[in-house]
Amino acid sequence: MPWYSEEKIEEVRSRSDIVEIIGNYVKLKRSGGGYVGLCPFHSEKTPSFSVNPARQMYKCFGCGVGGNVITFLMEYENYSFTEAMQYLAERSGVELPKRELSEEQKRQESLKNTLFEINTKAARFFFAKLKSEQGKLGYEYLKGRELTDDTIVRFGLGYAGQGGDELYQYLHRQGYSDTLLRETGLFKMDERGVYDKFWNRVMFPIMDLNNHVIGFGGRVMGDAKPKYLNSPETKVFDKSRNLFGLNYAKQGKRKNLILCEGYMDVIALHQAGFTNAVASLGTAFTEQQAGLLRRYADEVLLAYDSDGAGVKAALRAIPLLRQAGITGRIVHMEPYKDPDELIKALGPEEFEKRLEDAQNSFFFEIEVLRKQYEASDPEQNTKFYHELAKKLLVFTDKVQRDNYLEAVAAQYDILKEDLRNLVIRYSSQSVTDYRKLPESEKPQKKNKKEDLGIAYSYQLLLSWLIESPELYEAVSSRITPEDFLDERYCAVARMLYDQLEKKELVPAKIISCFQDADSQKLVAQMFQTEFQEKMGREEKEKALNELIFKIKEYSIDYRMRNLTDMNELQTLILEKKRWQTPEKLHISLKDG
Repeated sequence: MPWYSEEKIEEVRSRSDIVEIIGNYVKLKRSGGGYVGLCPFHSEKTPSFSVNPARQMYKCFGCGVGGNVITFLMEYENYSFTEAMQYLAERSGVELPKRELSEEQKRQESLKNTLFEINTKAARFFFAKLKSEQGKLGYEYLKGRELTDDTIVRFGLGYAGQGGDELYQYLHRQGYSDTLLRETGLFKMDERGVYDKFWNRVMFPIMDLNNHVIGFGGRVMGDAKPKYLNSPETKVFDKSRNLFGLNYAKQGKRKNLILCEGYMDVIALHQAGFTNAVASLGTAFTEQQAGLLRRYADEVLLAYDSDGAGVKAALRAIPLLRQAGITGRIVHMEPYKDPDELIKALGPEEFEKRLEDAQNSFFFEIEVLRKQYEASDPEQNTKFYHELAKKLLVFTDKVQRDNYLEAVAAQYDILKEDLRNLVIRYSSQSVTDYRKLPESEKPQKKNKKEDLGIAYSYQLLLSWLIESPELYEAVSSRITPEDFLDERYCAVARMLYDQLEKKELVPAKIISCFQDADSQKLVAQMFQTEFQEKMGREEKEKALNELIFKIKEYSIDYRMRNLTDMNELQTLILEKKRWQTPEKLHISLKDG
């Protein structure tokens, strides 16, 4: 559970209008009593994303996401529950209580603040060194790369000296202990002594979104290896969860972000006016970095090097962007290697044109795939067509898949129906192959007692009660929260029953009682399983009673199978007998 009180969470949620908040991210159009728009969590051309102002909830009927205003920020902005609360509280003028930290939490918080402080002093030390006589080699390198003094200052670029322990002695004189300095990752400490990790390198301070210096990258002067050296992981630096330049790029006015390979590409692009450029930190692009980008852009332009390594890096990044719900496009650099080289040769105007002409990432993948097969060889062509069909399976949305299928069939001169048949074949084959897997290799249910059918029945009944709260008295006399055997559904049923009992129905409030995004999505799904609209009164009445009977029967049978107290057996037998004449427990729906 969140550490904020239920009252404080509800105050923040109730003072944050979900239509207004989501309207800042999604273009919403009035439809009946609610609003609709294109889902921000998956690619679609027909709106299936619905926002209900009465319930203060949202739901996508295409990809299934749903929740309240807090859930939306956690999903879209990749915020933690606490971050979402803080954002909404500040926006709505609600004062949040300060959290009392344990002694260990206080120690860790103090350590992080001290590491930020040390890193900042190290960055200033490197910057001063660059402007000194000792840093002449580094300064000349940066000027040779055509960086201006303003750019050097903006990014805080510096120089690490010719070796030894200059930085260590500088920080040690300021009172920092070896124990603390070891935590920075800036030094090598062994039985022979202490040495600066970085030397004879141009230094690139790495900052987080709050402009704290969290680590460094260093480019060697000369031919020594490695060419680039990065800080190791520390209490404040996680390579997989940060991006170089994002602290500046997030402030930009462009609708997309440019993802590069290296520090110099980012700096050169910012200097040329492309202030939306970022780079991963000396490692392959990660899922966490994709989630971070999703906070600030719907589209990412991949401006990786044009060599084989750059192509491989792009092919690794594209699925991660797609999985994060980001549209990816490829910026072609040929005949130049990287953005820096291209801009120096042809100028910013040509790079702008390359951005505008950036290639659809799926077409790029297919283009790379095509080169692996000889076009003049029928056997090779057949293999290409089959691989192409498999690639199309990445699109789960049928309309989107059909659009891509039609486009690539035309581009590669394939009969559309032949390609469609191959896609259908591989789609059904993937299901069959899953069924053939031994049980040990199939994903296991988190809760083996859970029956997916009964879980869906739980969702239907909870949704029905929200849609028709007047049924609460009749339903609650037959089904109790304890009849929801999954503990998550049981907890939600208790809260919903309590609201209905008090005639204070606010489903969005219940979602806020769960801190992690997965639980919030599950609860939202419990409340938005819609199926009644096309049903007549008699059909609804029959469906409702069958639903209640199924849940009760399942509950009684389960309790009888897992009986621990034989005194309860007689009670359960009588209860089961009572339910064998369901007409006595039948609920009638009034006309209209």
